Amino acid sequence: MNIEFKRLTEVTKSDIMELMNNPLVKRQMPLLKDGFDESACDRFVAAKEQLWTEHGYGPWAFIINDRFAGWGGLQPERGEADLALVLHPDFWGTGKVLYKEIIRRAFGELGLDSVTVLFPPSRTRIKGFLRLGFKEDTTMEIGNERFIRYRLEKAVTLESKKENG
Repeated sequence: MNIEFKRLTEVTKSDIMELMNNPLVKRQMPLLKDGFDESACDRFVAAKEQLWTEHGYGPWAFIINDRFAGWGGLQPERGEADLALVLHPDFWGTGKVLYKEIIRRAFGELGLDSVTVLFPPSRTRIKGFLRLGFKEDTTMEIGNERFIRYRLEKAVTLESKKENG
């Protein structure tokens, strides 16, 4: 499997719009209420690129075997580096590989001490996620939607690596 991390500006708008309008993807994203048209795509990509300019990090486009698989990575959220992973259903089985690379970059290249992730309360299948070391941190409201924030500490990740050899 060939995986590339690219900027969202390197992906066609139609690929991003198809992903963001996919009913299975939208079901996991409560803030994505309306249709995701070309104008919304332009605003989305511009906002994500602005994160790179202001913070030195932001989300990537994931290209797997020369196909756009989704987007994600780290993005600032209320002073925290928040991990996002939005994949096309065709690529749902590749999330763990992408996650490992994002975490490697977060704790290695970026030198972060922790990362967070936000899930809506409707997202109940999280056992695998908790096994990675994430712990429930707090609840918060964004865009009139409630989210549960989970946190992964760098120290927990390092301990896990030692234990697993």
